[in-house]
Amino acid sequence: MDKELPGLSSTIAEKICKRYESLFSKRATWEAHWREIDERVSPTPDYFGNNTPTPGQKRTERVFDSTATLALNRFASAMESMLTPRTQRWHTLLPRQKELQDNPEVRKYCDDLVDILFDARYNPKANFASQTYECYRSLGKFGTAAIFVDEHIGQGLRYKAIHLSELFIAENFVGVIDTVYRKFRYSAYQAVGAFGMENLPSAIQSAYNNNPDTLFDFIHAVYPNDDYKKDKRNDKAMRYKSCYVSITGKSIVRESGYRTMPYCVSRYITNSNEEYGRSPAMDVLPDIKMLNEMAKTVIRSAQLQASPPLLLPEDGEIMSFSMRPGALNYGGVNAAGQQLIHPLQTNSDLGIAEYMIKDRRQLINDAFLVSLFQILVDTPSMTATEAMYRQQEKGGLLAPAMGRQQSEMLSPMIERELDILANAGVLPPMPEILAQNGGLFDISYISPLNKAQRAEEGVAILNSIQALTGMAQLDPSVLKTFNFKSAIKELSDIYGIPAKVLFTDEEIQEMKAADAQQQQLQQMMQAAPIIADTSKTLAETQNISNQAGAAIIR
Repeated sequence: MDKELPGLSSTIAEKICKRYESLFSKRATWEAHWREIDERVSPTPDYFGNNTPTPGQKRTERVFDSTATLALNRFASAMESMLTPRTQRWHTLLPRQKELQDNPEVRKYCDDLVDILFDARYNPKANFASQTYECYRSLGKFGTAAIFVDEHIGQGLRYKAIHLSELFIAENFVGVIDTVYRKFRYSAYQAVGAFGMENLPSAIQSAYNNNPDTLFDFIHAVYPNDDYKKDKRNDKAMRYKSCYVSITGKSIVRESGYRTMPYCVSRYITNSNEEYGRSPAMDVLPDIKMLNEMAKTVIRSAQLQASPPLLLPEDGEIMSFSMRPGALNYGGVNAAGQQLIHPLQTNSDLGIAEYMIKDRRQLINDAFLVSLFQILVDTPSMTATEAMYRQQEKGGLLAPAMGRQQSEMLSPMIERELDILANAGVLPPMPEILAQNGGLFDISYISPLNKAQRAEEGVAILNSIQALTGMAQLDPSVLKTFNFKSAIKELSDIYGIPAKVLFTDEEIQEMKAADAQQQQLQQMMQAAPIIADTSKTLAETQNISNQAGAAIIR
């Protein structure tokens, strides 16, 4: 990107810093909420509000029950298993033109693209799986998550989950996040490695020479490029501007642009006129707080029962008392043998407390979807059809929250990945017929979530086939009312069967023609002996006839 004039660069840096202050003040109320959640759900160092806590800091003093923490981990695991499972393909690509979707060349090209995407995405150096898991945890905990997708020079794709304390967002007029400010800290040593000594303010250069571990604040601002021109092949072809600004000195240390948004920001659920998301932890925060108070009460009650206060006579005859096993305590009984020391009986009922705690734990697990995913585990004796119906029901309940992650996080991420890989020249040549039609793709999700949502369709098709099979024993003509070829295609689409394992229409026609030719040849071979016998009989008959005619002539 062309360098701005020094005065203009300084003006842009000041403008970005001013916009950052505005975005920071807008989310002040959210930070108080996030802090309270962070103290009680999987506590981490407090990074909010410009704090610089010590990494690894212990902050569990407010946690007396770990239900919410365990539920959060299960929630993140469930989100991954339903949306981006590591062991299977969870999306495909289809040409936007419907008429091209059955074209064998185009379908193979789309399958090749998907293979390349998944190979690059799950490369160990890309770190995709671990970073998306952190995003799912952020969704369950805070309701907002972001992942940074960029190119690691010489190593392919690179993913980084952005902690919410660093993230500041703004929506455009249609509610799509198109502006992301990330505030982060680099040491002077890191800043020189990232931006180069010559691009840094003098204060950071001096710190690098004297104390390279000194921390400095930076802002990465990504926002729409007002000068975007789609037909240009320079900085004006970038949809988004990218500026790294040093808050120290308020100067730009790097500027460039992106063709696609590198920050994929997702919200679990949003209320009207709110840009940041709301989470399951927010929904049950009162229950989480109450559960911790209940746990403290039960602990105190159990301590009183296990080691109760002792009631001693007022006259002070017993000067000392030992609670050690086998200890001798003189004066503990009177002359009549009556015990003078008695434990305090509170008569507290721990059973009621345990019942109330169990109820709160259930509510928390419900909010984090743990109970929903436990359905199939708790009822393992279900039939296959019943299990499919349960899966469909589960998919319907999960669709509103999980489906949003596909539209807000995964779709922009796939678009970003394709842009990076295409620019790196690792994608195969596009078929001419697809290029002539614009070369546009649609993302088709085949994750367990989508399969669960479409399970009912699969059950309906299979049940229909089973019913028709029974009717065909009475009237074989009923089978002609059912298009089995289309049913197979629909089932393969529902269950996400790759195109490469299915024969194309042309291959099926070729196989039918080969089968017909083979059958014809077999029939000819079977008929050959009969034809030979017939020919022999005709020849003998003709010979006899010829001999008889010769005799008559003589």
